[in-house]
Amino acid sequence: MSYPGYPPSGGYPAFPGYPPTGQESVYPPAGQYSYPTVPGGYPPAGGGTYPAAPPSAGYPGAAGYPAPGGYPAPGGYPGAPQAGGMPPYPAAPTGPGFGMPSAGPGFGGYPQPPAQSYAGGGPAQIPGYPGGQAPSPVPSLPAAMVQCTQGTIQAAPNFDAGRDAEILRKAMKGFGTDEQAIINVVANRSNDQRQKIKEAFKTMYGKDLIKDLKSELSGNVEELILALFMPSTYYDAWSLRHAMKGAGTQERVLIEILCTRTNQEIREIVNCYKSEFGRDIEQDIRGDTSGHFERLLISMCQGNRDENQTVDYQKAQEDAQRLYQAGEGKLGTDESCFNMVLASRSFPQLKATAEAYSRIANRDLLSSIDREFSGNVERGLKTILQCALNRPAFFAERLYYSMKGAGTDDSTLIRIIVTRSEIDLVQIKQMFTQMYQKTLASMIASDTSGDYRRLLLAIVGQ
Repeated sequence: MSYPGYPPSGGYPAFPGYPPTGQESVYPPAGQYSYPTVPGGYPPAGGGTYPAAPPSAGYPGAAGYPAPGGYPAPGGYPGAPQAGGMPPYPAAPTGPGFGMPSAGPGFGGYPQPPAQSYAGGGPAQIPGYPGGQAPSPVPSLPAAMVQCTQGTIQAAPNFDAGRDAEILRKAMKGFGTDEQAIINVVANRSNDQRQKIKEAFKTMYGKDLIKDLKSELSGNVEELILALFMPSTYYDAWSLRHAMKGAGTQERVLIEILCTRTNQEIREIVNCYKSEFGRDIEQDIRGDTSGHFERLLISMCQGNRDENQTVDYQKAQEDAQRLYQAGEGKLGTDESCFNMVLASRSFPQLKATAEAYSRIANRDLLSSIDREFSGNVERGLKTILQCALNRPAFFAERLYYSMKGAGTDDSTLIRIIVTRSEIDLVQIKQMFTQMYQKTLASMIASDTSGDYRRLLLAIVGQ
């Protein structure tokens, strides 16, 4: 399927936070969106042209975009946290070709479904959508229109595990430790390559690399390097075990991991937790949590979220109405209804549901969860929804609050930097700057020191 004038000669603009789903490799998700069919072609007559790639100074000054000089514009992306609360959650870009925000109270600038039907099917009449119409499912976009998320760490070319093992051995041999040599290796190899370095080290020297590193390092830099050498699935399972081990429970760690991972990742984590620690994660969750929060985490542990990337707008409208009746529309809250919808629907479907909800309730869904819930179950439900709307923004927010104020939550800082370093840390950095008007690197530099700071900045890409 082709569209007049597409793709534009300058390329498509990159929008941090996209894709808004768990499918980081596809923009938009396969089968979810396409451009509406409009008589006379797209864009509509008199509607201008599709924006070209953004200039380095900012987005183009076309209607709906800030003038050159930087993005976001005043009133767009949030700045520093407001007094007494979290910053507003970032909205997706708006402007010509993306759908404009509704005039009344609504969902903060996320594009509204167009009145025209999408290519591939006729319009479905749904009350609450502009013109009473919703788009029909469409084929995936051509490869030229796909945008991938990106990690700051890529697999090193011309990789030689034996050579790297030798470098690490020399860095730890004799009096003192060459920390910079260790940083140069670990910050520039993928997790898979680090596993091969561990194997080569044991083959070449008959010693365990991790034990050697632990004997040479200490404190936060030790925790960071050991995290980098753990296989990704094991690190998540290890983090969950330590969050529930001993007195007290680190609920935010449970939420951060179980509410943001894909089905496959969760199933692998559950299996690893059993094989490595000899424990059942569901039993540990039941022993450490209770009530609606316990039920939400148990739902997450199943790894059964719908991952069909096609949005059913009729179901989105029905779910939005169901959520309204379970919360704002009644005295009290039907918590199980929120659990069912947010734990089972795909992330693209949840985004559409949130958009429909704002039209029904004249309030966005995040605000309604704030009003209807409290404590850990509120944080868990909001995390799921935030990941559906803008996953990099969720992690940017977590990083900011790990360093804000007196002291640093080093475990959270390390965990997010390590786990996102090969997935979407580039987009997280972009969102961090837009949300807080400072770079992630500058905040790390001011909150950390020594080899710990050097290694974090090397991973972040500074």
